[in-house]
Amino acid sequence: METTMRRKRVLVVGGGTAGNAMTVLLRRAGIDVDLVEARPDGNVRGSGITLQGNALRVLRELGVWDEVREQGFGFDSLGLTTPEGAVLHVGDVLRTGGDDLPATLGMQRPVLQRILVDAVRASGANVRLGATADILTQDDTSVTVRLSDGVEERYDLVVAADGLHSATRAAIGIDTRPEPTGMSIWRVAAPRPAGVERSDLSHGGPCYIAGYTPTGEDTVYAYLVEPSRDRAAIAPESYAREMRRLAEGYGGAWDEIRDSITDPAQVNYTCFDRMLVEGSWHRGRVLLVGDAAHCCPPTMAQGAAMALEDAWVLSRLLTSGSAWDAELFTRYYERRIDRVRMVVEASVQIGQWQLDGVPGDVPGLMGATMTALRELP
Repeated sequence: METTMRRKRVLVVGGGTAGNAMTVLLRRAGIDVDLVEARPDGNVRGSGITLQGNALRVLRELGVWDEVREQGFGFDSLGLTTPEGAVLHVGDVLRTGGDDLPATLGMQRPVLQRILVDAVRASGANVRLGATADILTQDDTSVTVRLSDGVEERYDLVVAADGLHSATRAAIGIDTRPEPTGMSIWRVAAPRPAGVERSDLSHGGPCYIAGYTPTGEDTVYAYLVEPSRDRAAIAPESYAREMRRLAEGYGGAWDEIRDSITDPAQVNYTCFDRMLVEGSWHRGRVLLVGDAAHCCPPTMAQGAAMALEDAWVLSRLLTSGSAWDAELFTRYYERRIDRVRMVVEASVQIGQWQLDGVPGDVPGLMGATMTALRELP
């Protein structure tokens, strides 16, 4: 008698970059996916994002590269300037995604999120916004989950993509927590000054780093990195005024950017964290991806790239025809851990040199790391 194999079901918890990528890649393989995202707005928020070539390589695999290229701003160089705005050096950036992709692309984070959300919707995944999930029980073949509407569901696998402060990670008994590095960042989206066609960084002045990245034909993403303060002691209504005050120490394109910083609701202040879950990224049939498993300061702009690579590697393993078991889940961890550790440690080291006032070999460390990242994960 002919038998029909049951289609596998996966729950993805978290609709950020990693969760959306995971959903699209699994749906493409014919796997049923439910995606739950706690934020009712679908997590469409933020200022800007810098995507290196190895991130663009995965976005191409997702089928969204043409739209990302159209909506973002690609470039191949990085400038270093004095606080006053004089250009000290312009150098080429290695194309970590291959020679047919830009070295770097800046774009507005909400635009990238909308592109990924549209891809998730088009994939046929079942999406629940404003919803959370609690792991109830699991055995060798499935996980029982209670969704926030009270419905209980069984899944073959749960992928925790719920970010740095992942409730799922804690629920399955992984007690690794993010640790502050001692730096914080002010971020804002602004109109793009004429002539800004690459990222420029200034080391010095009132902040450790003052930088900006073009994110489209008319927009730029600007940021200032300083020693961490108690965020609770900074009134949100003062954010624009405080970022303008810090930006007073910088000239060149900053003169125009600074004048545009008027709405405190458009300014974000966040501390830099580091975290790396060691040993394994799964407990039973629940696996971690993206910021739920690791995070690092954006000193190398590799956070989104590492999250996207996680989703790509895990999806390929899950669709390889191998059994979904502890051996496969361990292979996922082993494929990722050395590469991610390299990025986390290099990103933290660059920040630590700045905190300590030590002239470390930033170009050498970045060059070695980027060369390694050119290889497929």
